[in-house]
Amino acid sequence: MKKHFLIALGLISTMGAVSYAQQDPTLMDIDGKKITKSEFLQIYLKNNNNPKYDKQSLDEYVELFKKFQLKVAEAEALGYDTIPKLKNELAGYQKQLAQPYLTDKSMNESLVQQAYERMKTEVRASHILVKLPTNPSPEDTLAAYKKAMDIRTKLLKGGDFDKLASEYSEDPSAKTNKGDLGFFTAFQMVYPFEEAAYNLKVGDVSMPIKTRFGYHILKVTDKRPARGTMKAAHLMIAANKETDSPETILKAAGKAQEIYEKLKAGEKFDDLVRAYSDDPSSANNGGLLPVFGTGATTRMIPEFEDAAFGLHNDGDFSEPVQSNFGFHIIRRIQLTPLKPLDELRKEIESRVNRDERANLTQNSYVDKLKKEYNYKEENIDKLLTWYNKNLDSSIYKGEFDATKLKTNNALFTLAGTTYTEKDFVQYMNENPRISRGTPLKEVAKKQFNDWVHTTVIDYEKSRLEVKYPEYKALMKEYHDGILLYEIMSDEVWNKAMTDTVGLKAFYEKNKGKYMWEKRFDVTAYELMSADNAKKVYKLAKKKISSDSISHIINNNTELNLKVRTGKFEASKAPYLVNQPLKKGVNKPYVYDGKNYVIQLNEVIEPRSKEISEAKGLITSDYQTYLEKEWLNELEKKHKVVVYEDVLYSIGK
Repeated sequence: MKKHFLIALGLISTMGAVSYAQQDPTLMDIDGKKITKSEFLQIYLKNNNNPKYDKQSLDEYVELFKKFQLKVAEAEALGYDTIPKLKNELAGYQKQLAQPYLTDKSMNESLVQQAYERMKTEVRASHILVKLPTNPSPEDTLAAYKKAMDIRTKLLKGGDFDKLASEYSEDPSAKTNKGDLGFFTAFQMVYPFEEAAYNLKVGDVSMPIKTRFGYHILKVTDKRPARGTMKAAHLMIAANKETDSPETILKAAGKAQEIYEKLKAGEKFDDLVRAYSDDPSSANNGGLLPVFGTGATTRMIPEFEDAAFGLHNDGDFSEPVQSNFGFHIIRRIQLTPLKPLDELRKEIESRVNRDERANLTQNSYVDKLKKEYNYKEENIDKLLTWYNKNLDSSIYKGEFDATKLKTNNALFTLAGTTYTEKDFVQYMNENPRISRGTPLKEVAKKQFNDWVHTTVIDYEKSRLEVKYPEYKALMKEYHDGILLYEIMSDEVWNKAMTDTVGLKAFYEKNKGKYMWEKRFDVTAYELMSADNAKKVYKLAKKKISSDSISHIINNNTELNLKVRTGKFEASKAPYLVNQPLKKGVNKPYVYDGKNYVIQLNEVIEPRSKEISEAKGLITSDYQTYLEKEWLNELEKKHKVVVYEDVLYSIGK
């Protein structure tokens, strides 16, 4: 989390931004590395939505920037940028960041348009899956295809799809859902599957569709206009269909129905959520859920989604709806129809670039790059004949003997560089996974096509920083962010957690900062009814246990009584403060519209927390201390010069 936070903060150098030579003076110098005014300004604007150019604002930001640069300089001085793990991590980010630049923009736009058109419709489909191994041989592929075709034949002869899915599908969920995948829209299935679903008519059965999972026989069972996205809230009473007893589920259903009746009687949804919902992630937020529906990244279980979209007006609420998790009362907050393409374009473009669609645009892009870089191919069919005759099974292990090749003819040229027969052998030996599962007579052709594609893309990648300054800036951003995270982990975060002696010494020196407030050790009974409060008081005076009292008072409903037991700080339990509480069971009183009966065990006066009682906070403060001391050392070790006349000229 810290790494992503640091990168998002953007306190990251973007060296290599636009240079204006003599018109772009140096603003900061760190160990001889110059940072220009334009580079600093780019970063400053990136991290300030409402930039100010007064002296105070510039001073504050340049100080943060200097601290960041000191840490990066130290990481580079210690060789962090040569650590294999970090180099591999940066290579992973580089691959992601380069992807948008390695596509055919016209085809990309076509795919964006296609995806948006599909988002206007939701498709319901069922499928039967015949799995393929991760690296299938031709025999594996053929066997799976024949099995899929046999199943399809049975369907075309009148076979029942549900039964055949239960019997033959290798999708584990088919045993319960009979292959039914429910409604979906663009981007919610792998692209070949989506492509088939949108091109079939309702009732049609597809030919076997190959995806990375295997072969699918697909049947479209329904299509409907997109329902848009839903903003909703819920109140949930937990009851697990699979693990809870029938008695527990029945009890939960009754509690949900009681709450529903209260809603109908006019009680506020937010108040009831706060009092009774078992969903901890939303109970303190009025039950609010992430937006879900057509095109949204969040999908709800069908029964929940159907109930939500079945509500006619904002503010309407549903009867209790059962799911595997319990019973939900759903309140519609806002229904939003599918937004115009202009509003969704960036999101759709991003998803296209992460999707299998990206392969289509990249193949088209490679063809364009070949023309740009003057790609010329020799008589490949003739030259590849030698490989078809001479390759043996060692190629599957990457161990083919290159000395068998007596010539070294050119196979192709790209941007003035010639790639030869021996280069090709080297590529095949370095990438044996591409050959595996391919008949020997087909290996050369398959590998050659992959080699050309890889070579063209790699050459273009090598030129991205020259062609696209914004890409270069992004790469620098991630480079510095990775180094910063790693060195901060070593020098501050992990050190604070492992240095028990230092942590204890820091605690002893600052013990006065970590104090318990006045606390009450109590069993607190919270009730809606004054009559029930009197009953609880009498039962507690008789030393009846809190569990038994709860069972008695909540005999016919779960809403009468809530019990809390423990030690509570005054600021976190306002219903205990300014009350004439004595040890033992205290008489009922009203606070904030609720009735309380308090059994007071002890009043604990303020005292210092033990290190084990506030370790998280103490560790965090110790990290801050370590970072401050470390920065003092770095300022002595690295030479930093800020040219204030250049800094203060920003904005003028």
